[in-house]
Formats: sequence, C-alpha cells, structure tokens
Amino acid sequence: MKLSALQQYSVVTANYWAFTLTDGALRMLVVFHFHALGYSTLEIALLFLFYEFFGVITNLYGGWIGARYGLRLTLWVGTLLQILALLMLIPVAATWPKLLSVVYVMVAQAISGVAKDLNKMSAKSAIKTVVTASPEDSQKGETQLFKWVAILTGSKNALKGVGFFLGGVLLTAFGFNAAVGWMAAGLAMAFLLTLVLPGEIGKMKAKPAFSALFSQSQGINMLSLARFFLFGARDVWFVVALPVFLEASLGWTFWEIGGFLGLWVIGYGIVQGSAPGLRKLWGQTSSPGVSAIQFWCALLTSIPALLAVALWRNVDVSLAITAGLTAFAVVFAMNSSIHSYMVLAYTDQENVSLNVGFYYMANAAGRLVGTLLSGAIFMLGGSEQAGMQACLWTSSLLVLLSWLSSLRLPSPRASAET
Repeated sequence: MKLSALQQYSVVTANYWAFTLTDGALRMLVVFHFHALGYSTLEIALLFLFYEFFGVITNLYGGWIGARYGLRLTLWVGTLLQILALLMLIPVAATWPKLLSVVYVMVAQAISGVAKDLNKMSAKSAIKTVVTASPEDSQKGETQLFKWVAILTGSKNALKGVGFFLGGVLLTAFGFNAAVGWMAAGLAMAFLLTLVLPGEIGKMKAKPAFSALFSQSQGINMLSLARFFLFGARDVWFVVALPVFLEASLGWTFWEIGGFLGLWVIGYGIVQGSAPGLRKLWGQTSSPGVSAIQFWCALLTSIPALLAVALWRNVDVSLAITAGLTAFAVVFAMNSSIHSYMVLAYTDQENVSLNVGFYYMANAAGRLVGTLLSGAIFMLGGSEQAGMQACLWTSSLLVLLSWLSSLRLPSPRASAET
C-alpha cells in the first residue's frame, strides 16, 4: 500500500508522540529516583550529561544520515534505541555502588539522547515533505507551514507534560524498575506502526557530501546560535533546580511535582500549538519574521530576573513560582514556535534534514550547557533559595545573549536567495 505524503507524516507524528510520552516520563523518573537515593543536584545533572551530549552529536550526523538514507531509517533507529535504553534501566538497584549507578545510567541516557534527537529530527523534517509552497502562492504556503510546525511542536510539548505527570505516577505506583519496563512495552507497540513507511521519505536525490554537515546559511547559523542560548536559558533552572527546589523548599511529593511540571509543559505546548491563531487574533495574519523573534526574546529576558527578585524579596514562594512559570511558559512558547517555523523557512525541501539536524544540534548543545549549569549553580548557591535565584539570573543572561544573536538574522526570503 502506497501512503500519501500526509499519511506518511501522520505515521511519523504518531510515533513521535508515543516516544515523547516515554521521554518526559523518563526524565522525571531519573530525577526523583536518584534524588530520593541522596544524590546531589550536580550528580543528578551528570546523569543527563551523556543524554544531552549525544543529542548534539546525533543532530549533527542524524540530518546527514536522513538526507542520504531517508527519514524512515532515522525514525526506526531512534525508536529502537529508546526501547533499549528503557530495558537497560530495569535492573538498576539502590544497592549498587554510586559510581556504578552513575556510569551505567549515563550510558543508558546517552542511548536515550541519541534516540530522542533522531526521532525529533525525523518528525520536524517530515513537515517539509508535506507542505510545499508553489511559487505563485508562496505566502499561503509559508502560513500553512507555520501552522503545521506549531501544531507538531505544541502537541509534542503537551504530551511531554503528560509524560512528566506519568513519570511521577508510575514511580509512586510501581517503582522505578517496573515503570521503565512498562514504558518499553508501550513504545514497542508504537514502533510497529512505522513499518508501513516507504524508504524514500526525506531522502535527497543527490547524496550529500560529509562537508554538508555544517550549514553555509547565515540564517540557519544565527538562528542556531539564538536557539542555543534560548534553550540553555530554559534548562538552567527548569531541568534540575526547579524539581529539587519544589521538593526541598516546599515539601511537595514526587507526583505533585510531576503533575505541576506536567501541567506547565502541557500549557506551554498548547500556547505553541495556538501560536498562529494567537497572532491572527492580534491582527498579524502573515507568517512571522525576524522582528517577531526579537520582540518575544526581549520580553522573555525580564521574566526570570523578575522571578529572582521576587524570591529575594521573600514573596510567597508558591505564588511567585506559579506566576513566574506561567509568564515564562507563554512567552517562551511563542519564541520556540516561531523559531521552529523559521528554521524551515530558511531552508528548502532538498536540504531540510541537513539544516534541521544542524539547528537542533545547537538546541541540544544549549540543553547540555543548561542542564550542567542547573545542577552546578544550584548546588553552589549554598541554600535552595539562593541556588534557585542564581539559576534564574543566569537564565535571564542567556536569554539576553539569544536576543543579541537574533539581531544578525537575515529575512528568510533573502537567506533563501543567497
């Protein structure tokens, strides 16, 4: 049976959604399980070191592999590697020596990091194979592209939020080992859906040279730099510092933290998916451009700083965190949604997997730096309150660097013509 481009994209997206649930749940499982065992925030951050580092490598090489051999291969490999990573974590026990646990989990997380970014690159690149603008109606095509990107990105993050909640529930109900086993079984069922995909999806007609790994486009390069700082700014306080802060300072349980962070990511995903509609509501009917990135990034710079000041002034912590997270979610979601559209606007269909791979390499590098800084800065703060404030000030600085990078972005049309 020959699938249409839309059907191919639907299969890729369904698999990506299933994968995203396990990815979000696994992050919460690892943070909570090892924090309960007495690991410091820096030690927990190190558990994610290989996850983020190998995500950088995967995005760089994954786009090239997808361009040469097709997105079906990258999707299959990514899904199977995530199943392997989950199965590896089943025997992890509290009785293991700390060094063995850290090294073993880091290896499993490395495999999961490769899997996650292979799946993300495949799903994001597949959009370009479905939405192609004709020369005589390019604006309509770009508007449609922005809508599809927003839907995929928003739904992915909403499901990741569900995964956070799922991780907290599974840890409470079944324990760490049984939880990862159930997730591996569920993802294996989702993998079976992808067997109907054709081998040529996303494959370039001319095999790209190895030198094509590195983008020659100013638009892709500067957008990638802005993305690096943007996601470093999010993860420097959200990945390790915030869950530990909520547990240590407010006494929240694992499932309460997982549910709270899950709702945050779901709301963030809803805003991402609604970005085209929100822009239309505000009277902006055309596809976004460079000025939109600069506006939302400038606005985001102030939010972590204001939240840090609120904590320093001893404002009610629950109120400050809730209000600050809500504001950060809305503005960051608009930023991320427009970013995800712009990388596709800067590229053509032939080079899409190469450029998307390079772009998400920068995204993964930002997460890597943010994750390490999250554990280290929080621990060096000396107390939960001081550590959280330091992470928030660092976040504001990184957003400022993202805004400065966006000042050198060309218009998408000018970039495509060069």
